[in-house]
Amino acid sequence: MKYFVYCRKSSEAEDRQVLSIDSQEAELKRAFEGRPEVEVVEVLRESYSAKAPGRPIFNVMLERIERGEADGIITWHPDRLARNSVDGGKIIYLLDRRSLKDLKFSTFSFENNSQGKFMLSIIFGYSKYYVDNLSENVKRGNRAKVARGWRPNGAPIGYLNDPASRTIVKDPDRFALVRKLFDLALTGTYSLRDLMEHSRAWGLRTRQHKRIGGKYLTIGGIHRILHNSFYAGVLVWGGQIYPGAHARMITLDEHDRVRALLAKPGKPQSIRHSFPFTGLIRCGECGFMVTAEHKVNRHGRHYTYYHCSRRRLDYRCRQRSLSAAQLDQAFREFLATLRIPDPLHIWGIEQVAKARRAEQEVSAQQKASHQHAADEAGRALVNLTTLRIRDLIGDEEFTAQRAALQQEQARLQEALSNSDGKWFEPAKALISFSSRAAKWYTEGDDALKRRIISTVGSNPTLKGRILSIEAKKPFLCFSKSADRPTLRRGRDSNPWYSFPYAAFPRRCLRPLSHLSMHVRALSVYHTLSPSLSACQHCLFVFVHTYVYQLA
Repeated sequence: MKYFVYCRKSSEAEDRQVLSIDSQEAELKRAFEGRPEVEVVEVLRESYSAKAPGRPIFNVMLERIERGEADGIITWHPDRLARNSVDGGKIIYLLDRRSLKDLKFSTFSFENNSQGKFMLSIIFGYSKYYVDNLSENVKRGNRAKVARGWRPNGAPIGYLNDPASRTIVKDPDRFALVRKLFDLALTGTYSLRDLMEHSRAWGLRTRQHKRIGGKYLTIGGIHRILHNSFYAGVLVWGGQIYPGAHARMITLDEHDRVRALLAKPGKPQSIRHSFPFTGLIRCGECGFMVTAEHKVNRHGRHYTYYHCSRRRLDYRCRQRSLSAAQLDQAFREFLATLRIPDPLHIWGIEQVAKARRAEQEVSAQQKASHQHAADEAGRALVNLTTLRIRDLIGDEEFTAQRAALQQEQARLQEALSNSDGKWFEPAKALISFSSRAAKWYTEGDDALKRRIISTVGSNPTLKGRILSIEAKKPFLCFSKSADRPTLRRGRDSNPWYSFPYAAFPRRCLRPLSHLSMHVRALSVYHTLSPSLSACQHCLFVFVHTYVYQLA
């Protein structure tokens, strides 16, 4: 029988008394090596806690067992497999289905019967109880340690955790330097950036641990130090305040003064404004981004203006500012050009629904055909395995045919998963969005306005207080902007075009669409049909009809 050897070790407190991964592997090798009934497929090693589901190697091992790559698992103890109810339930369920046939432990005897599974479930339940009970004990110990005035976790910079006495003592290398930071901050003349530069000049770094540490202090790190009440001899734990038993670095009065200096109540705080279109528009003269600012005139009226950021050093941009109301109106006019007529919108939705019903009928037939073929491939694979067990075919022939059948199964499964038409909702949303974008923009907030413009607009530029913006594909098909005559061909005796949507007419111009153009469009459509998806088919017909009705 084939087995996976699974060795797991967690670095957390629950596994302090557990053997290391190498020791587990050595014990399992000594116990099961040389047995003729045991064939080890692979040794799997994982350093991950089993308190919660989600171990990657463990989950892959169970998937491989379900695929038939192995029949059993060898591990040191049942708690190496599961310490939570989900993973324990998976093991019991695989044993019930006979996908997992046997479990072997060096410290526990197991038989795959009702009594063995009952005892295994008891062991899994006890493992979960051990973890839960350990968590409660740790929390209780932390509460008792805080009540005595000692911080349970790691000491901040300037202090050290003493493992001998389990207390917190002064760091001889950093205590005086951190105190100098407080002395400079108490003067009120040093900014956080100045304090950071002084700390780097002194060579003050965080303590080097196994994977982290040994770095200079950042501005945020210094801000946290100056706000930390631990340096004043006060512990804050669980939302409550406790007197600390460690040596304080500063007094409570000094701590309050530092916090007051950092807050600077006498200095007016800057007010941040939200501008919906900053970062979207470029200046048409210098190419830099357009920014916004809030102004108040002498009468107390508030205004918002958009203008070039003027950050180009080698060029002075002369573009004037544009009010937010004027820019908002320009975006509304742009969205109005994307609106399609209501009758055509209703017709397009009906066509999508009709295409969906037809596609569902074809899809159901294809799905039934693919399912029948997948079932046939599964039966063929079972028969092939039976022939190999009876030694009627050789290994090479069995391997080649099994690979072909498995590849065919994968292809059919992919076809089954992709058989449902998923293009109808995007096509419907595209048609509805083009019809209602202007209304949603008018009624929406700043975030929705920015999202709509980012979705449909491309390359917005501001020059001469005029907004220029292009519609993105596929919204370009619905646009009726003033730039559309540039796409119009000149007068020609031959009204045929390579594509029906190469020229879009305006109602005030002579019609560009001709009956021969409609016939030409159908021929082009059928020519492109093999290379177009179903969604592109629908949009192609919709856009062509849109052009034909506008003419």
